[in-house]
This record gives sequence, C-alpha cells and structure tokens, in this order.
Amino acid sequence: MPDPSVIDYHILVVDDEPSNLKLLDQILTSEGYRNVRTTTDSKAGLDLILSGWPDLVLLDLKMPPPDGFQILKTVRSHPGTAAACPILVFTSDQTTLTRRTALELGASDFLTKPGDLIEIVLRVRNFLELRKLQRHLESANRTLEDKVLTRTQELKDANVEVVYRLARAAEYRDDQTGEHINRVGKLSYMLALKLGFSPEDAETVRLAAPLHDVGKIALSDSILLKQGPLTPDERKVMERHTVIGAGILAKGKSELLKMAEVIALTHHERWDGGGYPHGLAGENIPLVGRILAVADVYDALTHDRPYKKAWPRSKAIEEIEANAGYHFDPQVVAALMAIFRGETQAVVHDHAVRLQSA
Repeated sequence: MPDPSVIDYHILVVDDEPSNLKLLDQILTSEGYRNVRTTTDSKAGLDLILSGWPDLVLLDLKMPPPDGFQILKTVRSHPGTAAACPILVFTSDQTTLTRRTALELGASDFLTKPGDLIEIVLRVRNFLELRKLQRHLESANRTLEDKVLTRTQELKDANVEVVYRLARAAEYRDDQTGEHINRVGKLSYMLALKLGFSPEDAETVRLAAPLHDVGKIALSDSILLKQGPLTPDERKVMERHTVIGAGILAKGKSELLKMAEVIALTHHERWDGGGYPHGLAGENIPLVGRILAVADVYDALTHDRPYKKAWPRSKAIEEIEANAGYHFDPQVVAALMAIFRGETQAVVHDHAVRLQSA
C-alpha cells in the first residue's frame, strides 16, 4: 500500500488509447490513490499540467498533436511551478532514439507498455514521494522568502523612521510643528512624478526630501532663530548647513541616503549659478536638488518663519514664476504650475458638480 501521506496527491494519465487509461486507472485506484484523472485529449492534458493540478503525470508519446514529445517540451520550458512536475513516460515505442529523445526533453523516467504491474506501482510511489519532498521544499522556501521580505520591510521601515526622526530633530528648532519637512516631501514627490520619475523613484525623493536641512542641527540659535536679516558673516555660517548636512549623510549605503546627501548639498544652488555652496548652474545641478529648491522656497514663502510672515499662495507662485530661469529650473517651475492648475481645475469641477446636484 502507498504511504498514507501521498494517496491524496493528484495523478494525471494522458493516453489516446482508452484501454490503456482504464488499465492504469484500475491499477492506481486499487493501490488507494484517490485523485486519478485520465484523458485521451492531449491538449486538455497539457492545459491541466500547466495549471499545476497534477503531482505526477503518466504520459504516452505517440498521440495526435500535441504528442508526448511536444507536451514534454512545453511543460519543461514553462516558467511556472508546473515545470517541476514529475512526468513518467509510458509508451509502446522501445527504440533507443525515442527513449533518449524523451529523456532529453525532460521525462523523469521511461516505462514501456504493457509494463510490469509491480514496477508501475513502485515507480509511481517513488515519484510521488519525490514530489512530496519537492512540495515540502517549495513550502519551506516560500516561508523563508516571506520571512526575508517581512524582515526587509521591517528594516526599510526602521531606516525610514530614523531618517524622519533625524530630519525632525533638525527642523524642530525653527519649525516646532515639524510639518515643513512633510509638506516639502509631499510637494517634491508630486514634482518628481510630473517630471517623469517612476513612482518608486518619486517615493525615494519624498522620503529623502525631509533631510534637506539636516545640517541646520549644527547652527546656533542666534543665527537660526534670528529676527530679521542676517549679516554677511552670519549668512556665510548659515550657508554651511548644506555642506554639513551632506557630510552627515555621506557614504550612506541605501539609495535613500545617497539621494538625501545630494539634496542636502545642492538644494540652495541656483539655475543661474548664483547659489551655494559650489555655484553650480543649469543642469550641472542634480535634478533632485532643483526639485527641492522649488519645493523648499514655495513652502518657506507660504508659511511663517522667525524672520517673516507667510505670503499668500498667489504671491508665492508669482515670485517663483518670476525667478524661473534665474533662481529655479524653468522645467521644475512649469511642473509646479501644472500641479496647481490641476488642483484648481479639480476644485472648479467639484464646485460645478455640487451646483448641478443642488
């Protein structure tokens, strides 16, 4: 009798001779196998194999298309798990060429008709035992993969949390709500998408953006919180936060930290070359730095700071548009305008819908 742990496994028999199917079905069911399916339709048999249903296939070779050779070739080249299914060839063709061809195409073993009853039973039992072990291995691999994915996500979440807390520590000193870094991150994400970034890369921009001013953690309150304009010497000290921030983030291993380093260093560069710390101009400024320049200034203009009151949104937009080609990359400014036009159109549409339904 077969091992009780394998009798529920699925066995498929494909043969164009009904008498052969009847014989094999009787042999297998008498051994206690409860899930035996037989078919003379080779195309239906192939579809069933590719679906992943059988745990073992007994396959004739000489059949109307697709014949057994075509089925072997198709199954073994299939990208899914069906490719691992054991296939026991059962044919009346005993030539060496047929045997060799079948094995080259991926037959697990080769039996000739009419076959020995005991040999058939033993081969089936052995291959089902092998399939059981394969299934256990597949299950263990899936469990391991799930654990790796879970652990990877946990590490990613932890890294993002550390990044956010570091950004919050720097920002908390001149924006006690900590909302500036969230707003800049969100706007930078939207700009990145408008400029053709993939959703994954845009998400990295969103997560890296909050670290743009991390270097401010090294500045004194007398400069960072000063009411009114800075002196030239104070301005030079303030400008060092870009280099300090890049230094804090330097040599990061993740794409997130690498991007954050670039952003911290370059978000105060100007399109016309008049920015700091290195006076880069035009496309020599990394695109993520140009994106942050617009997002950071827009948010700074539209919210209170120790040295100024918040500007109306319309005035801030006018200021940024006026500086396109000077302070800001014109394409990034155009993306910002497209975002705001889209928001305005959405508001107008929602208002019109409400009027129609009133």
